[in-house]
Amino acid sequence: MKLTAGAGALALSFSLAACGGGETASEEPEKKAPAKGDGTFVVGQLLPQTGSLAFLGPPEFAGSDLAIQDINAAGGVLGKEVKRVVADAGDTTSAIAPAEADKLIDAKSDVIIGTASSGVSMTVIDKIMSSGTVMFSPANTSTEFDEGDYSKPDLYFRTAPSDILQGAVMANLLLEDKRTNVAILSRQDAYGETLAKEVKANLEGAGSKVATTAFYSEDASSYSAQINEIAGSGADAVVVIAFEETKKLIPQLISAGVGPAKVPTYFVDGNLSDYSADFSKGELKGVKGTLPGAETAGDFKQQLLKVNPKLKDYSYAAESYDATIVSALAAIKADNDSGEAVAEEIVDITTGGEKCETFADCVKLLEEGKDIDYDGKSGPIELGETGSPTAASIGIYQYNDKGTYAPVKYIAGEV
Repeated sequence: MKLTAGAGALALSFSLAACGGGETASEEPEKKAPAKGDGTFVVGQLLPQTGSLAFLGPPEFAGSDLAIQDINAAGGVLGKEVKRVVADAGDTTSAIAPAEADKLIDAKSDVIIGTASSGVSMTVIDKIMSSGTVMFSPANTSTEFDEGDYSKPDLYFRTAPSDILQGAVMANLLLEDKRTNVAILSRQDAYGETLAKEVKANLEGAGSKVATTAFYSEDASSYSAQINEIAGSGADAVVVIAFEETKKLIPQLISAGVGPAKVPTYFVDGNLSDYSADFSKGELKGVKGTLPGAETAGDFKQQLLKVNPKLKDYSYAAESYDATIVSALAAIKADNDSGEAVAEEIVDITTGGEKCETFADCVKLLEEGKDIDYDGKSGPIELGETGSPTAASIGIYQYNDKGTYAPVKYIAGEV
């Protein structure tokens, strides 16, 4: 049963201190006019086709591809059809993203949709932005993208909220389930470390205990030390912050006597996937997980399936769709398809102004000279000055005995 966040449902609100916001106008360097585009809006897609997050690739590609279809059906951008260029982000182990990003940049991409992994994004973000290309991730959740040099307005944006929100929702879920001594098993990378830290901080802040936090290397050949640490911790719940290696971790947890049937287990967005072909019946029954984003509505699912009939997961499809639509609307508002010009308009496209929910409707308002506020498939999109969402929904899901998952409720939150 799906519960929406509203009256009677939990709403979470967090404040994120602004970084680098103390400069005065007189201290800012003189602003240069953005580069002029070539008239053809090119969307590069740097998403995982291989590696530990390959299961996220199909829905993300489908979401962006569907957006491009809708944009072109409504007249394209600046009178021309949008061009699409595809590349494989891989993962941090394969380290192919930098070379693949070069391909997209050489193909004159104005916006690159990607990557899915925060760790992979960190290997290409400077390269992409320095080329004058927008980087718009549908799935990055690390807090690093709102800190340090990245805290200032630049060419990086994302439609997924930072793990400040997911960490708080996961902690609250554990508290609601009366888990008081939680073990965390996590990847040791930008994604895993950040999310583990946020879950732990929120649990301890509410008076609950964290029995242990066991980190493993993303390219580890064995997880026995970490599994034994979890098994010996006396935990009453296990949070598994992982990617594809979940298929290896769960059998080892079961062998150690701390699998889902004996110790309540929780997944996050990195491993919330269809495991119907990977685990025996009932092995994941009752496992709960969190995933940023509103519910993928039935009509949107049907549209995605027309793009890719083989889709089994829909994670971040809506966020990919919205990142592509927002970028195209920004190019139209700027009357300029260059990445620099697009970047200047993206935040305004998602805040203030008259609400619109389709590309065609938003374009009509822009042509009438009106300010718009695009709300998309992933819900209301309110991007802050760092290019990250300031409000979002987090879905809570639960697995059945077949290894597939369904929504339980959605939590609205502000960052």
